[in-house]
Amino acid sequence: MLIEANRIQEHDRRQLLSHEAQLDSARKFIPGASVVIERLREFQVAIPSWALGTGGTRFGRFPGGGEPRSLEEKLQDIGLLHALNRSSGSISLHIPWDIPSDPERIKTLAKGLGIRFDAVNSNTFQDQQGQALSYKFGSLHHVDQAVREQAIAHNVEVIRHGVALGSDAITVWLSDGSSYPGQLNFRKAFERTLESLRKIYASLPSNWKMYIEYKAYEPNFYSMTVGDWGQSLLYAQKLGPQAFTLVDLGHHLPHANIEQIVSLLLMEGKLGGFHFNDSKYGDDDLTVGSINPYQLFLIFHELVEGMDVKGIKHSSGLSWMIDASHNVKDPLEDLLQSVEAIKIAYAQSLLIDQAELNHCQQTNDVTRAQEILQRAFRTDVRPLLAEARRLEGGALQPLDLFRELKVRASLIKERGTSGVATGL
Repeated sequence: MLIEANRIQEHDRRQLLSHEAQLDSARKFIPGASVVIERLREFQVAIPSWALGTGGTRFGRFPGGGEPRSLEEKLQDIGLLHALNRSSGSISLHIPWDIPSDPERIKTLAKGLGIRFDAVNSNTFQDQQGQALSYKFGSLHHVDQAVREQAIAHNVEVIRHGVALGSDAITVWLSDGSSYPGQLNFRKAFERTLESLRKIYASLPSNWKMYIEYKAYEPNFYSMTVGDWGQSLLYAQKLGPQAFTLVDLGHHLPHANIEQIVSLLLMEGKLGGFHFNDSKYGDDDLTVGSINPYQLFLIFHELVEGMDVKGIKHSSGLSWMIDASHNVKDPLEDLLQSVEAIKIAYAQSLLIDQAELNHCQQTNDVTRAQEILQRAFRTDVRPLLAEARRLEGGALQPLDLFRELKVRASLIKERGTSGVATGL
């Protein structure tokens, strides 16, 4: 399903008077509002192909219908999102769930929708149908070299698919670990994983990056072979200049200071990108900004400050991706909310007076430093986001228009209720 430009324009016409009043008010109270709008126009967030369908837990899944049944339909759904918010102009594919049968045709379809291909993702956390050897006891760290070679070959194949589509990065997330003490020799597991990653790294094209994702627990609960940012950073440093750490906001133990982690990785030149989501207890994969929007803002504060110091372009210097599981919401509505939350936090971080904050830090003015941050966080930047969308041809209120057009009902009518977007 495609949303015609005239439907968006008609929606915007009905909203325009109210929008202009809110925008005029925002411009009066937000210094540099025009600069923020221009930054927002450039900022894009990649949509993961697996998030276009209903998620679930080990207890069950409750599909809502109309899920994309093919890679082509996944691209169409992201094209729909991008038409509404003009901020979802890339897709992150998951192999083997998204193997293109005709890469050139897929590239042509994506180009027509204004979509590029972000990082491709490998999968050695599942056994696929017809797979020769099992990953039950790990993949890149497995004690059996034959299993490791199978996992390496899969990652190399993922790179090949990515090259064919014009991607320039691979994300490696491993479920490798142990559930019981004594099950695994930690040192040997690390060494085997590093050896395996080196073979994958050697297959990278010169312009590619490898993102090494970490996770504190799950599916293994005693240890994970890439369990935290320090382990990921060790791998990245040992592999070379094309290897980076990828931060998933849900992949930390409770109360972890993610903003500090981000700052230090950026300082070391080893922060590759993000999987954005939110959580209350663990890797909940909830809508971005739905639980702790202040933490998201603080993370973006460190990002903007660090990128500015290093001269990194905000819109393209890092890989911005969503990774969420839409268990009870419409997936497309959830993604619209997530992109909005990311861009709100980014816009708010642009309002921080970094010079004044630095002065407070140097003079130990703790109270004033807090006020500077919270003043930016409490500023309503939504009119600036809406204006950036309008200037790019998007909808002033994307979620309202999505519902007004009854998009989900149309998708169910077109695709039925039994489609499944992922291999879960």
